[in-house]
Amino acid sequence: MKLDAVTINMLKTGIWESFYMTALSSLFAYIIGLPLGIILVVTDNGGIHPIPWLQKILGVVINLLRSVPFLILLFIALPLSKIVIGTRIGSPAIVIPLTIAAAPYVARVVESSFRELDAGVIEAAQSMGASTWQIIWKVLLPESKPSLLLGAALAVTTILSYSAMAGFTGGGGLGAIAINYGYYRYEPFLMWVSVVLLVVMVQIIQEAGNRLSRRSDKRIR
Repeated sequence: MKLDAVTINMLKTGIWESFYMTALSSLFAYIIGLPLGIILVVTDNGGIHPIPWLQKILGVVINLLRSVPFLILLFIALPLSKIVIGTRIGSPAIVIPLTIAAAPYVARVVESSFRELDAGVIEAAQSMGASTWQIIWKVLLPESKPSLLLGAALAVTTILSYSAMAGFTGGGGLGAIAINYGYYRYEPFLMWVSVVLLVVMVQIIQEAGNRLSRRSDKRIR
C-alpha cells in the first residue's frame, strides 16, 4: 500500500483526532485529578490537615478505578457518553471514558509529586502561620512544579496510549486507523505508519515535559 492523497488525508485526520481526544481528556483528568491528589496528601495522617477517614475512602475509590483495565472501562463508560453527548461512537464519545480512566491515575501522579517535597519546607510555612490553602497554593504547587510537569508528560502519554484502543469501540484517531484499516484489512504498512506516528507524538510530548521541567527547576539554574 502506498501513501496516496487519500491515505495521507486519513492519517492527518487520525493525528488530529488523537490529539483532540488526548488534549481534552488530559484537561478534564487534571481538573478532577489535581484536586484529588492534593486532598490525598493534605488529609493524610502526617498531612497539613489530617482527615484519615476521608483519605482512606478516597484512596480506595481511586485504587478501584485504577485497577479496572481500560478496555473494560471503555465499554462500561460508553453508555454514559451516550447520555452526556448523545452518541457512543466517534472521538468525542471516547473523551468521557478516557477522563474516567485517567483522573485516578493523575491523582496518584500528583500525590507522588507532592510527597517528594522536603517536609522542612512545609514545616517552615506552618511555623510562620500559613493557612492550609496558603501552603497548598504558595508552597506545594510551586515547589513541586518540576515533578508535576514530568508527571504531566507521563500522564498525557499514557492517555494517548489509552486513546489508541478507541478503534475497538468505534472511536477515531491513529489507533482506530491501525486497527480498522491496518489489522482488520491486512494492511500492515498502514498499521506500522500509524504506530510510528503515535510513537513520534509520545516522544514530542515527553520531550516537551522534560524541557519544561528543567526550566522550572530552580536547583539547576
